[in-house]
Amino acid sequence: MNAGASAAAAPPVVSLRGIVTRFGRNVVHDGLDLDVGAGEIVALVGGSGSGKTTLLRHIIGLTRPAAGELRLFGEPLRAGSVHDRVARQRRFGVLFQQGALFSAFSVGDNIAFPLKELGVASRDEIRDLVALKLAMVEMEPEHALLMPAELSGGMVKRAALARALALEPELLLLDEPTAGLDPDRSAAFVRLILSLRRELGLTVVLVTHDLDTLAAMASKVAVLADRRILSYATLEETLKVDHPFIERFFHGEHGRRALARAGRGD
Repeated sequence: MNAGASAAAAPPVVSLRGIVTRFGRNVVHDGLDLDVGAGEIVALVGGSGSGKTTLLRHIIGLTRPAAGELRLFGEPLRAGSVHDRVARQRRFGVLFQQGALFSAFSVGDNIAFPLKELGVASRDEIRDLVALKLAMVEMEPEHALLMPAELSGGMVKRAALARALALEPELLLLDEPTAGLDPDRSAAFVRLILSLRRELGLTVVLVTHDLDTLAAMASKVAVLADRRILSYATLEETLKVDHPFIERFFHGEHGRRALARAGRGD
């Protein structure tokens, strides 16, 4: 088999099949399917209550759907021994909304936390890795000593990104990565993620309501509506889909301005 055929046969990094999510009598997802290929940057968008962040929580194993199958890297998320599940967990990193740094830990200890929890490095190695991850997100070594309360909003995001990258993941999941940042810091953070994605060969899945972030980053857009993935396509193809949510989100006044800034509008 040649290299091209082998690459074509590679399983999706994330594969969701028939996902059903219920909260009491409220059905959020009903037979949802989604495949994310290696190297893609997929933006999940949808209205309030459409289950964007819930879907992200399913992918990382924090919550379970009521029905359906979820695979990461071709393997069922919860399959195998504890060792197998830990090995699978090491292959993805998560940047939670607002950073979710541990407020009682220094920046350095936050970044070191997953390394210590999984016991994958010695004390000296962890110190060196913390310094490396800080450099990757354009922070200085002395920032390791700061507490989260001493950081600006942009630095919180960078520190949380460094923690998400601590285990050198292949898949990066981002929940509203630019929320709370002013336009300049938001654009700088997007540039940083794109640079890291190229450098590290990451696959990225992000939840966002920010059209500037989406237009700058996404290779594909997954639109959550009517309890399923309504559309999964490039941004240009998504704009042509006739649906009330897409009309409101992309073609309203704010959406038109954001797309015009990115040179992605009509």
